[in-house]
Amino acid sequence: MAAYEPKKNSEVRIFESSDEIATDLAEYISQVSEISVKERGYFTIALSGGPLVSFLRKLCEGPYNKTLDWSKWYIFWSDERAVAKNHADSNYKLTKEGFLSKVPILSSHVYSINDNATVEDAATDYEFVIRQLVKVRTIGVSESTDCPKFDLILLGMGSDGHVASLFPNHQTLELKDDWVTYITDSPQPPPERITFTLPVINSASNIAILATGVDKATAVQLAVYDSSDGPDTPTSVPARMVQPTDGKLVWFLDKAAASSLELSDGAYEHHREY
Repeated sequence: MAAYEPKKNSEVRIFESSDEIATDLAEYISQVSEISVKERGYFTIALSGGPLVSFLRKLCEGPYNKTLDWSKWYIFWSDERAVAKNHADSNYKLTKEGFLSKVPILSSHVYSINDNATVEDAATDYEFVIRQLVKVRTIGVSESTDCPKFDLILLGMGSDGHVASLFPNHQTLELKDDWVTYITDSPQPPPERITFTLPVINSASNIAILATGVDKATAVQLAVYDSSDGPDTPTSVPARMVQPTDGKLVWFLDKAAASSLELSDGAYEHHREY
């Protein structure tokens, strides 16, 4: 693994293989969960779908499947497709099959998005559920933003730089007061989706963004560099707008996704560690 030091409150980790990513990610999540349980008595984690779930596989194995305090885990989704829970496009289905079915997390601690409501009502319902859990402090609250303060939000990133279901130049990127919103015009199918807003993502104690493949290299470069080095409009690369208010952001990249970073000026080379 090579480590680079990008802009404030963030770290870039680069790996040789997807197996190395999964190994390090498991240890990272384990550490965050242990600290959260020790400090707060809970561990709240928001997941997204896509290839991300497969990188959780090491948590289903020893030692983590025995050593983690799974009874304190609370599962949420940073975004979901407005489809039935048994639909192939469902992030819930993907997560259940690839992760939740293999670890002893209490079903009452799994907060999936309502698949029997309209996309608008589902977003409203999910925000209400989160607000209730913030009230009783199962989910923390950010003193800076009054938003929910999840212990960890785990995101993938598309080749267009989208995170959760926040797409380039979409009006949802401008929302300030909503915690959960919806879209009906996703540029990628299915069109109807529910998503956390940027203020909620940026209020988390820890944010991890995982990206693999050379098709992500340009978006990674634009997202990791300070804004002065990137395009004039930050909304063109939503991942660039992920900037923790009080927390820490860690990028998990394979060499292909990081290839444009390594070709850039000496700042990243200078901070390389083995």
